[in-house]
Amino acid sequence: MAGTLHGFGLGVASKNAKGDVLDVFYPTPLANISGDLVSIFDGVSGELKATEIRALSDGLRSAGEHSLADIAVRLSEAGRPVVASLLADNAAPQTVADAYLKLHLLSHRLIKPHGTDLTGMFALLPNVAWTDEGPIDLAELADRQLTSRLKGRVLEVASVDKFPKMTNYVVPSGVRIAHTARVRLGAYLGSGTTVMHEGFINFNAGTDGPGMIEGRISAGVTVGKGSDLGGGCSTMGTLSGGGNIIISVGESCLLGANAGLGIPLGDRCTVEAGLFVTAGTKVTVLDDAREAVETLAARHLSGQSDLLFRRNSQSGSVECLTNQTAIELNESLHDNN
Repeated sequence: MAGTLHGFGLGVASKNAKGDVLDVFYPTPLANISGDLVSIFDGVSGELKATEIRALSDGLRSAGEHSLADIAVRLSEAGRPVVASLLADNAAPQTVADAYLKLHLLSHRLIKPHGTDLTGMFALLPNVAWTDEGPIDLAELADRQLTSRLKGRVLEVASVDKFPKMTNYVVPSGVRIAHTARVRLGAYLGSGTTVMHEGFINFNAGTDGPGMIEGRISAGVTVGKGSDLGGGCSTMGTLSGGGNIIISVGESCLLGANAGLGIPLGDRCTVEAGLFVTAGTKVTVLDDAREAVETLAARHLSGQSDLLFRRNSQSGSVECLTNQTAIELNESLHDNN
C-alpha cells in the first residue's frame, strides 16, 4: 500500500433488481489520506458484510477517528448494501462506486476540478430515473410507476440522467442555490457562491467563490473569486465544443447577460452582454487612444488580464481594449450567504 491514498469512501448503495449499483451515497468521503488510516483502509473495498464494517469501525476508533467510526456503525445497522471504495492513486474510475466517490470528493470540496481522473466515467455511469423514491433502473420504471398508482400515489420522476443533483448528496456550506436541479453532483461550489434559477454548474466544474452565477458553467470550466456570470451566458466546456482547451474565468470578471466564452480569461476581464467570444473569433485590439493595433484570433488573448471584449455597434466587429474601468461587482450579493 502506498504512503498516501487518493481517496476513500464508505457509503450506502442503491441497486436494481439484477444487483447492479445505480448510485452510492458517501456521507463522509476522504481525500489525500495518510498516516494510520492508510493501513486501516488497506484491502477495504467492494460491498462489505456487517462484520467487516464493525471491524473497520473498531480500527477507526482505535485511530481516534470516532466520527467516522460512528458512521460505520450506523451503516452496518441500516440493512442496506454498504460499499467501500478505495482509490489508491489518481487513476480512472473502474466501478460505479469509484465514480460516485470521485464526484463526492469534488462536491465536498476535497478535490478541485481537474484534480481527479474522470476518464471513462461518463460511459461507466448508468442512465437512471431519479425519483422521490431514489434512483430506479429504467427497465424497472414502468412497473414501479404502476405499483405507485395502484397504491393511490404518483411516483415523481424528477429527471432521467446519468448524474443526480448535488444537493441530494451534499450541500456545501456558505452557498445559495435557487434551483437545485441545475447543479450536478460533482460540481465544486466555493463558499459565497450563489446560483440563481437560470444558473447551471456541471460536474468537474465550479467556482472558487464568492460569485453570482446566472449562466452556464460547463464541464471542466472554473470561475475565480469575485466573478459573476450574467443571465443566460454560457461557457464552452470539454463536452460542449471546448475540446481539450480548459476554459476558465479569472478573478473579478464579468460575463454579461447572454454572452459566451470559448477562451480562458485572466483576471478583471469583461465580456459585454450578447457577445460570444470563441477561440477563432477575429478580434481587433485597440490601444489607449482607441485606435486599431492589430486583428487576431481570440485564442491569442487567452489568459490575459484586464481586457474588455465588446462588439462595435456600427461596424459589427469584435474589439478588445484594456479594461481600465473594471466593473466593481456587487459585494452585497457576494456577502449575502
